[in-house]
Amino acid sequence: MNKIFANLLVGALLGGIITPAKAQVNAADSVMNHAKGNKLSIGGYGEAVFSRNFYSDNGNRYTTPNLYKNDPSHGRFDIPHAVIYLGYDFGKGWSMGTEVEFEHGGTGSSIEYEADEAIEFEHETEKGGEVELEQFWLQKSFGRAFNIKAGHIVVPFGLINAHHEPLNFFTAYRPEGENTILPSTWHQTGVSFWGRKGAFRYEAQLLAGLDAYHFSRANWIQKGTSSPFEFEVANKYGLLGRIDNYTIPGLRIGVSGYVGQSMHNNVPHDSERGTKKKIKGNVYLGSFDFTFKRYNWIARGNIDYGYVSNAREITQLAYPNTQIVKPYESGNGKNFGSHAIAMMFEAGYDIFSQINSLHADNQKLYLFGHVEYYDSYIHGTTKQWTNKTIFAAGINYYPIPQIAIKAEYNYRKLKKPYNDEPAINIGIAYEGFFL
Repeated sequence: MNKIFANLLVGALLGGIITPAKAQVNAADSVMNHAKGNKLSIGGYGEAVFSRNFYSDNGNRYTTPNLYKNDPSHGRFDIPHAVIYLGYDFGKGWSMGTEVEFEHGGTGSSIEYEADEAIEFEHETEKGGEVELEQFWLQKSFGRAFNIKAGHIVVPFGLINAHHEPLNFFTAYRPEGENTILPSTWHQTGVSFWGRKGAFRYEAQLLAGLDAYHFSRANWIQKGTSSPFEFEVANKYGLLGRIDNYTIPGLRIGVSGYVGQSMHNNVPHDSERGTKKKIKGNVYLGSFDFTFKRYNWIARGNIDYGYVSNAREITQLAYPNTQIVKPYESGNGKNFGSHAIAMMFEAGYDIFSQINSLHADNQKLYLFGHVEYYDSYIHGTTKQWTNKTIFAAGINYYPIPQIAIKAEYNYRKLKKPYNDEPAINIGIAYEGFFL
């Protein structure tokens, strides 16, 4: 499987080298892209999806898969993301940006840490979903080549975190691999140094560290940015670096890396003593990704690989009694793997480009294929339900450039004895600035 993806990515890159294209804009800059050059900018993006899943939705389907092979299909409506952008240019190089995101319809869920009231944890749940402040920053620009941004910022590791708006991927939902093993959208409080010089764009970030107590077998480090408190714990820190190259017109090639300590980054901070002090939970991530746009083709791909030290010790500390708890359950009892991988490639062709009247009207209809492979527990020898390959094919119809109607057949293939998981997804999405 790894060799197949490697060949696909190399082929796509070679094709991009031969045929130039218009490249994507980094999503970390989206809030700054004023539609009309106004000081005040307002915009956003959103998605709504209907799914019919032709497999069991029983939580035990990975424990005793033979019992759920013939379960009926089930349907779901979802609003994965609804986002509002708000930005303002103060002048003299100073600007601000915000991004408020409503996931799955919003929420009233919170956990409050009352340090002054007998160290209580108060948990209230009114509705599923999330409301998050995904970006809130102030920026000083010294020129195209150097900018400083401080506040709550997007962490552009990998393909989808850097380009997460719904018109930047063909599938109805965000590509599953990166969305499963990594925070998505990854956003944290910190400081960013970024700029563009010639054909290169660079970014370096100093961030609060991840929290190893939120790592899991099913989602690897995805929940590591979660904080149940009114603040973001920053006992330890992480560093992010990213470089994008635009030398060839229409081809963007990006590499990104992250390193940081994830243990002892929680509350109360009293475990960093004795033998526990030696448990670091160092996170090392590397990613390669690309986007190619030209000649009515769009192709994208990524390879992400990561390692976390002291995985066994973290499991023993964070999730006791793992031997008697189902591995896919949330909460206590999840074995955590030291290595994870995610790979994706997709390509689509605009068939309306061959119909003059539709092409002149700026309508597009992309016929696409999509393939992924990911595993959040690479070295697992038993219960290998984390090892998944996804095949998808469908269409993206753009009646206008800011709106897409998506439809796909999606087939998630698991290792035996687990049952494969086919689905049909239909979605609508928009992205743009209104002011």
